[in-house]
Amino acid sequence: MRITNILFTGRLVKELEGLLNLEETLKGRDLRFIAEDDVSLEDLNWADAYVAFHPVANFHFGNLKWVHSLGAGVDRYMDLGDRWPEEVLLTRTITSFGQKIGEYTLSYMLKELQNHDKFRDHQERGEWKMVAPRALDEVKVVVFGTGEIGQELARILAFFGVRVEGVSRSGAEKDHFCRVMSLEEIDDSCLRKADFIINTLPLTKETERLFDKRFFGRVNQAVFVNVGRGATVDHGALLDALNSGALKAAVLDVFEQEPLPADNPLWSHPGVTITPHISAITTPEEAVVCFLETLEAVESGGELWNRVDVGRGY
Repeated sequence: MRITNILFTGRLVKELEGLLNLEETLKGRDLRFIAEDDVSLEDLNWADAYVAFHPVANFHFGNLKWVHSLGAGVDRYMDLGDRWPEEVLLTRTITSFGQKIGEYTLSYMLKELQNHDKFRDHQERGEWKMVAPRALDEVKVVVFGTGEIGQELARILAFFGVRVEGVSRSGAEKDHFCRVMSLEEIDDSCLRKADFIINTLPLTKETERLFDKRFFGRVNQAVFVNVGRGATVDHGALLDALNSGALKAAVLDVFEQEPLPADNPLWSHPGVTITPHISAITTPEEAVVCFLETLEAVESGGELWNRVDVGRGY
């Protein structure tokens, strides 16, 4: 497959333009770097490749042969549903997301286990009060999603002695997990004994609102961390679980609507920590490396390790 006309848009478009205009491997191709609001139907008809975090409002396939997501998530592309032509290839960006999410998650685990908030409260009151920390090797974590990100997260946590169990669609064994269960196989005992439940799942028909009232009714004082997709969680059920004590706390980096509206009750709940989708940011440099590697594979017929199965949604 030969790619000649490439349309770039989205929040990194200026940075990508500066980096890619210097690339010798792109000489002889036509590149357009356009702000989202300025992408026209003519631009879309001209392009045989579209590179962005998500489709623009007036997106259509035109003459596209290849769509490349600048992020790991492709749910906005999957929202196009049955409109996706079989002949159009979809790939996604995979960089050091697993390492970044591992560090993000570990930081909040240590904050909880080392009682940072308690000691800050004691300091503000001038109290010398000993509270014993918990060690990482005493902790059980259940990770939903055992793909590249989930496996790297499990590797990082397992290095510190954490017992990590995984949940995936297939339940197939994966490195660094003590065991892996399918979504159907997971039992109440597994969830009740979990100290931390971490979601790295993509958004699909099977995972939408997976973490609902029934799910949170099966946990016991766990900390819930969402670095997957916001729409996998019923936030009303999550708030109820926090208020009832089923959940000890929640760390949320992703939301169905971003930015999170100012009047959303998650902002003010004392058990919730909110971060603005920063657990695994794609840098311009990483985006360029992945794009160029994928372009080479697309044109040479090489292995596309980041190809998205449109039927599955990931």
